[in-house]
Amino acid sequence: MALFARRDRKAAPGADEALGLFLFDAVNDALAAERALKAAGYEVSLVAPPPHLRAGCDLSIALPRVEQVGAEREIVGAGVHIRDWVADVEGTAEVCDLVTTVDFGQWLMVRAGNMKIVVEKATGVIVNTSGGGCPDIPYLNLELVGKRLHEVPRPKDLGYTLCGLMLDRAYVEVRSQLETAAQGGDA
Repeated sequence: MALFARRDRKAAPGADEALGLFLFDAVNDALAAERALKAAGYEVSLVAPPPHLRAGCDLSIALPRVEQVGAEREIVGAGVHIRDWVADVEGTAEVCDLVTTVDFGQWLMVRAGNMKIVVEKATGVIVNTSGGGCPDIPYLNLELVGKRLHEVPRPKDLGYTLCGLMLDRAYVEVRSQLETAAQGGDA
């Protein structure tokens, strides 16, 4: 499937590629591997591994099997530990992209998974983050709340857990909605 091909490769339209998974012991390893692979030109997808391969609160990276050797070289070169490679993606699930938005008039709240971010629409100031039980959430809250949305780093660049990743999904969505509203669209 072309979605997962390296950017410099040309895949035949509609060509299906067999996918495999890199498995990691920790969410921060999966996120670091994703950054390394994207910087190297790979298009990858973060997915939840099948239940029988899970080792806790973890993510895996799906990509075409033919990309495994080169991708593994990039990940190891970035100093990221890989737990395993499996050549079968059956039973994987996309990381939750479902987001919900609630407009409170003065504030806009976006929820992704169990994480929420609330922004004052007029100023772009983050007034609250909530949800999750991961250890980086208090730190993310301290780094984000009270600051303007466009002046803070993305949560996935500050955090290292699945909760941080879901807060990042909410952050991206709230930025998008505020930018659309600023351009004359609906928020």
